Formats: sequence, C-alpha cells, structure tokens
Amino acid sequence: MTFTETKLKGCFILEPKIVKDERGYFMESFNEKTFQEGIGQKVTFVQDNQSFSNKGVLRGLHYQCGKYAQAKLVRVLQGEVLDVVVDLRPESKTYGEYHAVLLSAENKKQFFVPRGFAHGFLVLSETATFFYKCDNFYNAASEGGLIFNDETVNINWNFPINELIISEKDQNLPNLVNAKKVW
Repeated sequence: MTFTETKLKGCFILEPKIVKDERGYFMESFNEKTFQEGIGQKVTFVQDNQSFSNKGVLRGLHYQCGKYAQAKLVRVLQGEVLDVVVDLRPESKTYGEYHAVLLSAENKKQFFVPRGFAHGFLVLSETATFFYKCDNFYNAASEGGLIFNDETVNINWNFPINELIISEKDQNLPNLVNAKKVW
C-alpha cells in the first residue's frame, strides 16, 4: 500500500496494491500494522459506518468535538465521490484550508482523516456506497458541523449548486467563524 500525505498534515491518501488476473482482483484494504506504519501513529478503529446515496447528495461537513473527536478511514465501495476535509485544528498552519480527493470503486483509494477535521462528500456517480472506519464512538452531543459553502473556506465542489441534495440539518450548519471548536 502506498501512503501519500496531503498538504494538510496528518491527512493521507492510501492506494492499495491490486493483484489482477482472469478471475478478477485481490487487494488488502486494511492491515493495522501497515496502516500505523504508513501514517506514523497508532490509531485503533472501533466503529464501521456505511451509507448509500444518489447523485448530487452532499453529506457534511461533520466532525466530533473534544474527547469524542474521531479519526476516519474512508473509501467508496460502489460509485464515485468527491471527498472533502477542512482543517479545524486551531494551532494548525493550515487551519480553515481544505483538501479534496476523488474516491471511487474503480480507483480504490482511501483517505485517512485525523481528528480535528470536518469531513464531507458529494456523490458524483448515479449512486455511491460509502464506507468508513472511526477510531471513536459517535456522540450526538459532541457533534459539530461546517456549512458546505462557507465563503472563507471556499470549497470548489465542481458541481452545479442548484443540483445538490442536502439535508435540512446540513443546510443549517454554521460557517467557520461560528462553528463549534474541535477541542
């Protein structure tokens, strides 16, 4: 597996080694030892989540605060998404900056998002099945969010805004200045 750190310190794109033959393919999608060596830290995942969404669905940007903060390892099992993270770590040199990566069933890339980041994704294919591992359990009282079109962050979703499908909850998330602090 290849690990490539993004411009946001601690965020990694993972590309598995894929072995193909006439039967199909094989890949190792997760190996704790390889993963921890690749990102240079110990992360223990305790919860797996999966969602199914239609084209144009934008989920996010979400995060957990304080002792319930979560690191995530995300990937797409079917379809294609634009996966986006925003650095919310107050001490970070890249605070308020974002990184986007195309994840698909075809490219089989994964994205590691450490604690302290808002995370969201936009479905680009007709449908998508999204899967992610979390290193902490979900806690509703510790949930935070950031509006998808925050002018300070200025995410380029590269998708017609009028075609986005966004939950009422996500449409009412605060901007960066008013967002809940991660720590």
